[in-house]
Amino acid sequence: MKKQNVLFNLDDTLVECNKYFKLVIKQFADILGDWFRDGAISLEQIKQKQVELDLASVSQNGITSLHFPLSFVYTYVYFCELTRTKVDASKAELLERLGKSVYEFAAEPLPDMYETLQELKQEGHELYLHTAGDEAIQRNKIAQLQLAAYFENRVFISKFKNTTALQHIVEKMQFDPTETWMIGNSLRTDILPALELGVQTIYIPAAVEWQYNVIEINVQPRGAFLTLPSLKEVPETIREYVVQKK
Repeated sequence: MKKQNVLFNLDDTLVECNKYFKLVIKQFADILGDWFRDGAISLEQIKQKQVELDLASVSQNGITSLHFPLSFVYTYVYFCELTRTKVDASKAELLERLGKSVYEFAAEPLPDMYETLQELKQEGHELYLHTAGDEAIQRNKIAQLQLAAYFENRVFISKFKNTTALQHIVEKMQFDPTETWMIGNSLRTDILPALELGVQTIYIPAAVEWQYNVIEINVQPRGAFLTLPSLKEVPETIREYVVQKK
């Protein structure tokens, strides 16, 4: 079988991520719900405003280590203004620390991560990692899980993970899109850019998804656009697709 270039997303494709954000958001909403209990503000209102402000920041500034904790602060300030409550700097600092705590969880591999990467490596494919976020945070996850054994220095971390970022990788590495795969859980940052460049795609929906990742796909695929329930099916799926193309 001809060697393929296989790019993986990291968060919620290879490692757990969104479940920790969901946990911290619940803690945040409970705190604000208590602070504003006299203002008839529901937990759902708090969560909706946090998501709104978080997504606005990501759209403008990209995925950084600050967008999430600052969304807690901005949401607090919003409800202070709404209820004509004075902003308490100590409370704002507490919320920012709570937001940053999401980055302190130990990296946890998703089921079959190591087995899938090992199988692809043994079959001779070249493995790459294309992820988004803060450089130090993502590098720490890679180190914790010892992913250099599979990706070595073939790691790309993008602040804005979009078609331009993926095109830069494709051109730098001189990939043939018909022999290149992007595997991820995000329709926005993994699947859409790959489809726009004619790269083969495997979409693995996350158990807990971030709203930012959910979009409509209106691009006509020029190659594979496959959906799988789990990582363990990736090697066999690629094998079958490559064989069928011969």
